[in-house]
Parts: sequence; structure tokens; C-alpha cells
Amino acid sequence: MAYLYGMDEEGENSEQSDDATLPAALARGVGVVRAFVKTLPDAPGVYRMLNAKGDVLYVGKAKSLKKRVANYTQVARLSHRIQRMVAETSEMMVVRTHTEAEALLLESNLIKKLKPRYNVLLRDDKSFPYILITDDHEFPQVIKHRGSRSRKGHYFGPFASAGAVNRTIAVLQRAFMLRNCSDSVFAQRTRPCLQFHIKRCTAPCVNMVSRDDYAKQVEQARAYLTGKSREIQEQMAAAMQAASDRMDYEEAAKFRDRLRALTSLQTRQDINFDGIGDVDAIALAMREGRSCVQVFFFRGGQNFGNRAYFPRHERDEEPETILAAFIAQFYESKPIPPHILISHDIPDADVIADALNSRPNVDRKTSIAYPQRGERRRLIDFVANNARDALDRHLLERAGDAQLLDGVTELFGLDERPARIEIYDNSHISGTDMVGAMVVAGPEGFMKSAYRKFNIRDASASDDYGMMQEVMSRRFRKAQEEGNGPGSEDWPDLLLIDGGLGQLNAVMETLADMGIAEELNVVSIAKGPDRNAGREKFFIPGREMFQLPVNNATLHYLQRLRDEAHRFAIGAHRTRRAKHIGASPLDDVPGIGAKRKKALLLHFGSAQDVARAGITDLEKVEGISHAVAERIYAYFHETDS
Repeated sequence: MAYLYGMDEEGENSEQSDDATLPAALARGVGVVRAFVKTLPDAPGVYRMLNAKGDVLYVGKAKSLKKRVANYTQVARLSHRIQRMVAETSEMMVVRTHTEAEALLLESNLIKKLKPRYNVLLRDDKSFPYILITDDHEFPQVIKHRGSRSRKGHYFGPFASAGAVNRTIAVLQRAFMLRNCSDSVFAQRTRPCLQFHIKRCTAPCVNMVSRDDYAKQVEQARAYLTGKSREIQEQMAAAMQAASDRMDYEEAAKFRDRLRALTSLQTRQDINFDGIGDVDAIALAMREGRSCVQVFFFRGGQNFGNRAYFPRHERDEEPETILAAFIAQFYESKPIPPHILISHDIPDADVIADALNSRPNVDRKTSIAYPQRGERRRLIDFVANNARDALDRHLLERAGDAQLLDGVTELFGLDERPARIEIYDNSHISGTDMVGAMVVAGPEGFMKSAYRKFNIRDASASDDYGMMQEVMSRRFRKAQEEGNGPGSEDWPDLLLIDGGLGQLNAVMETLADMGIAEELNVVSIAKGPDRNAGREKFFIPGREMFQLPVNNATLHYLQRLRDEAHRFAIGAHRTRRAKHIGASPLDDVPGIGAKRKKALLLHFGSAQDVARAGITDLEKVEGISHAVAERIYAYFHETDS
């Protein structure tokens, strides 16, 4: 939609205020907003714009709700994108807050939850891994940790990837020789394990090191991870020299190897800055209407890795607006460092900092800075270069994916390039632990947040056909119930079924029963003779089976989609099977928790022996009273009569 201007006598642009000159939909939207403005206070809060279906189009925060929302009635000042949003608006909602910082917090929460179409959206559902040095055992262990910090100990991170954590832990073991075994394994050791013999652990489990000496190892590891690397290296170098002076060359060699381990870790850390401390450096690069936000994590001056993000936004969004929205959403569920360095001078930086500082569990106040010179500017320039490189790679990959999607469109005779492809596969062993899996792909690659697994409920669906029918039924009946039918964002443009003609017929039968067979494009892909990749057969309703040349790029893309569904299905099946394998008959006994279960198993040796035990024998177990013993006995000896 064009901007609407008139010309006054001096030739200057003047805003048109006559709604009759506006397109009907836009005029109607402006009317909705204008009526809503009359009810708004001159106070901070969060507003939502909804369409006729009740879907949230946009979530915004404001220092003054009345003034901010009134801006949407000034059509000539709105971009084409915002005009489209106003034209779709049928209703508005508002939540008043005490401060602008509270409004920003609520805004970021609602954006993450509702995923409005017109907001900048950070698509990220992954938590960061940490290194944990435990503090609930006299001989602490060093382990990788992800999730809530419920265990007592010292957490170091975040690290950008699990690989970075694993490499760092391996170096810590070589340099400080801390154990990484579980407490249960530790308690059962009677002689040193392999980690001791390859000089990765001092074997505290069998008293090969005193508690005080091991505590010194732990303290050194903590000091190193908090940025005191130079001090630790100097201590090790002095110890190596002292051992050499007294001609204890074996001991000197141990310190030499530990020093080499620390040096190798620092060498792999790409870039480090003296005195940088605990900082997240965030830079944005933008090109062709797409953006990349690169985040580098520095803790104690050490580089803990980096990660690139590609937020969803409109092509004409300003970089400063994107970066501000990214920061607010990124730290909604991530640890907040004391310093955040950014590549653009974002609006309301102080408000965002206040909002971050008001979050629970913030140990230190954080600041957001836009450095102009010096070491910190050099750091931001380095991060920005990485953002540009990542964006270039991303655009090249997306261009390649667009060509592949064009190939899929032509191959299967689709009306337009598919925006959502759903791929289905099943996994089971002889009809047990049956799982169906759905993965989703589109122009942006695999959409992992949309993946779904289906634990097969119908026992009669013991073959691939029955399993696929149950999956289809559950997937599309739920879509119909939620109003996500044809035309919605969650409706697939293509279904790709891992299987042959039988699976295709089973799927089409189920879709026909639901009355949606004509609304979906369905293709099945089956491996050819001897299950060789490259000889796949394709089945489409109403067409003859066909194959593609071995080197066909579209074939390789479809294989990649099929293999991802296969991987996800097998993973879901293994997880379900592992739960059943690890299950115990004692789990279902009323009143038997983890502590009593452990006591029973230690006393009798197995769940089967517990089941055969009498009430008197059960009472001999610590923590098992007469009433509990009767309950256990009754559970295993109930008979139908």
C-alpha cells in the first residue's frame, strides 16, 4: 500500500486524514485503533493487535500506551508493512504495567509464547551447556551440565556448544586430573580405573591422593575457569622447575604435560582479550533483507565459543530494532553477564538493561554498551566480521535450498514452491515400543521446533500401515480441532512418507476418511532393490512409480529429508525402549519410592527376589515397616478370585 499524502498551497506534503480516501481494509483497521486509543491511559504497558481469527499479529510495549498506539492512526507515517498490519487488525488488547522495564519483560515473554507474525522473532529453543565442578561430595567431579542449576557446585559457562564443553573438560582432566565418574561408580571402585593410568585422574576413589591435595587440584581448576589462567600456569611452571632442581624428572614431566594441556586449550580459543572479564559480545550483520546476530561468550577473559542466530523479521526492519528485540528475547531464558557489548546503538538500551536487571536470579547488575574505540571496539569488529561471514554462508545455503525446492515443485507438479514439507517415518522392534515421527522442513531448512513424535496407542496398529494410519489420524484431526486447516501456516504443502505403495495407500485411505485427501500433496519414497540409496522409488496417487538419476540434486535433497525423519524416529524409539528396559516391577508398588526401592534391591539383589519374599523377610529391610511389607506382599501375590 502506498503512503497517503496531499499537497498544501506551499507544495509541502501534508497528511491525509480523511478515512474515505483509504483502502477499505486499512480504513477499518484505523477505525479499530482509533476507537481503542480513546480507552488507553497515558501509562506504560503492553498492547496486542489481533486479526479477525483472534491470532496475535503484533505485541508491542510502550512508555505511554495512549501516545504509542495513536501513532498507528497516522497512516502516512507508517511503512507498507505496518499498514498491512493495521489493515488486518480487528481487535486490540492491553496490559498496563508499573514501569517501562516491566512492559519490556512482558513483551518479550508474549513474543516468545505467541510468535506474532509482525514481530522480530528469535527462533531458539536450545539451552547452553555448562561445566559443573560439584560441591556435594568430598572429592568433587567435573562434568558437563545442561538445564536447571539444582545441583550444588560451581557452574562455569555458558559454552556455545557441547563440543566446546567436552574439549574443555578433556583438557581440565589432563591439566588438573579431576574425576568425571559418577558418585555410584566412585563408591564401588576397589582399584584405579583407566583414567588414572592415562594420567587423567589422581584416583581419589582408592585413596591414591589425599583429600587436601585433591582439594588443591579442584581449587586450581576453579581458578583457571574464572580467568586466572596466567597465575595457574606460573604456579605449574614453578612446580616443574622445583621438581627438576631436585632431579625428580618424572614429577617435572607431569607438570610439563599439564602445562601443555592448558596451552593447547588457549591456542584453540581463536581470540582472547586481556582484561575483558565476563562479557557477551553481540553483533548484527544485515543483507538482502536478512540478518545474522553473532554472540560470543567471554568468561574470565576466555572465549567460551560463539553461536549465530538468524531472527525472523520483515525485510525493511531497521538493524537497531532487530538487535534490541533480539537482546530482550535472548536473555528471557539465558544467563545474563555483567557486561553486554553491541554493534549498534539500539534504542532504549537503558530500559532493556533495567529489565534484564529486574529478572530473578541476576547476581550482578548488567550494562549494555556500544563501544566506539579501544579494545572493546576491536572485539565488536571481530564479532561483526564473524556475523557477516555467517550471514554470507546462510544466504548461500538458502539460495541452494530455494533451487532444490524449485526442483521438488517441478518433480511433484506442485502449484508453488512448498513452504512446509512434513516427512513421516515409523520405528519399532517386532511391534514393541512403536513410535511415529514427523519432521518438518522449509525454505529455512529443518524446523526442529515443529518436530513431533507419536507414541502409538492402538495395539492393533502393529504393522507399518496401521502405525502410519494412526499417526495421520492424530496429526490432522488435531489440526482440524484447532482450526489449522488448509491455508493456515501449519498446513503442509507436501507430505513425504518413508515407505512404498502400501504405506501410501494406507495414508490416502485415512486422509480420505477425514475428507482432506484432496487438500494434500502426498508422496512416498521407498528404497530400491537391496535398500540401496540412489535407487529410490517414488509413488504418487494417480501416477506410475518413477525413479530419478543417481546424481540428481533433487533426489539427494529428498534423501536428506527422509534420513532426518529416520534419525528422529529411531531416536524416539530408543528413548522409549530405554525407559521400558530400565523399568522395575517395584516402580508400580504403592508407597515405594526411590529410597525404599534401593534398600529392597540391595537387600534381596533383584526385583524378582523381592516379589518372592515373605512379609517377615520384607520387614528385615531398613525402612520397611510391617504395613509396608504387607502392601508389597499383597501387590505381588494378588490373584483374581
